[in-house]
Amino acid sequence: MLAKLPIELVLAVVGILVLLIVVIVFINFFGLWIQARAAGAPVSLTNLVLMRFRKVHPGTIVNSRITAAKAGLTYSTDQLEAHYLAGGDIINVVLALVAAEKAGIALTFDRACAIDLATKDTGKTVLEAVRTSINPKVIDCPNPSAGVTKITAVAKDGIGVNVRARVTVRTNLDRFVGGATEETIIARVGEGIVTSVGSAASYKTVLENPDSISRLVLEKGVDEATAFSILSIDIADVDVADNVGARLQTEQAEADKQVAQAKAEMRRAAAVASEQEMAARTQEMRAKVVEAEATVPMAIAEAFRNGNLGVMDYAKYQNVIADTKMRDSIGEEAPETSSS
Repeated sequence: MLAKLPIELVLAVVGILVLLIVVIVFINFFGLWIQARAAGAPVSLTNLVLMRFRKVHPGTIVNSRITAAKAGLTYSTDQLEAHYLAGGDIINVVLALVAAEKAGIALTFDRACAIDLATKDTGKTVLEAVRTSINPKVIDCPNPSAGVTKITAVAKDGIGVNVRARVTVRTNLDRFVGGATEETIIARVGEGIVTSVGSAASYKTVLENPDSISRLVLEKGVDEATAFSILSIDIADVDVADNVGARLQTEQAEADKQVAQAKAEMRRAAAVASEQEMAARTQEMRAKVVEAEATVPMAIAEAFRNGNLGVMDYAKYQNVIADTKMRDSIGEEAPETSSS
C-alpha cells in the first residue's frame, strides 16, 4: 500500500496540473473560440494557443477574421498572422479590403498588405488610400503649409500673374506602391502653370481664360507614374502680380550704368597713368639735356688746352650767348606788352 502511494500522488499532481492548464486555456481562449464560431469564422483552440507562442495577438486575428467573414471575405489565419508578424496593421488591411469590396474596387489581399507596409512610416494607411480612391481628395497648389499661397508666372508681355489651383485626385491603387506622392503632383502642376502663363502673349489672355491653364496642365499628363489619378484641375484664384519685365529692364539698365561707370573710371585711371608717364619721360629728357649742357664747359676747357679755341673765339661765343638771351627776353615781353 505504501509503495502505491507515491504513484497515486504523482498522478494526482499531474491531473491537477492538466486541469489547471485546461482552466487557463478555457479562461484565455474559450471566449475567442466561441466568438469566432458564432460569427462563422471558426478558429481552433490549438491554433489560438499556438498564436501565443508565435507572439501573435489572438484577439486581433480573430476580430479581423470575423470582420472579413461578415463582409463576405474569407482569409485564413495564416495569411492574417503572416502580415501581423511582418509588422503590418492587419485591422486596417481588413477594413480597407471590406471598403474596397463594398465600393466595387478590385483589391487583392496581397496588394492591400503591400500598400500597408509601404505606408507604414509615412503617417498614412491603406484604409486612407482606399477611402481616397472612393472619395477623391483636393490638393492645394502650391501647398499652403510650405509658406507659399500662390504661384507667380510671367507672360510674354512681362506682366506677372499670381495663380492658385486646386487639384482633385483619386488614389490609383495599382500604382500606389512605388508611385510618386502628393509633392510630385504639386510640383508638376506648378510647372505646368508656369509654362501655360509663360506661353501666353499677354497677361490679359490668362485673366480672360484661366481654364486654358487647366487644359494645358492636364494635357501634360502630370499624374503619370504617381500614386494618384487627376480628375480635375481648377483655378481657384488668378490676379496680376507686377510688371516683372519693366522691373527687370530697370535693373538691367542700372547694371549697364554701373558697368559704363566702371569702364569710364578705368579709362580715366589709364589717362592719369599715361599723363604721369609722360611727365616722367619729360623730366628724364630734361635731365639728359642738363647732362649734355654740363659737358660744354669741359669741351671748351679741353679746346683751350689743345689750342683749338682762342680767347677771341671764346669772347665771340659769349657774345652770341648773351645776344640769344636778350632776344629770348624781348620775345617773352612782347606778348605781354601787346595784351596790355
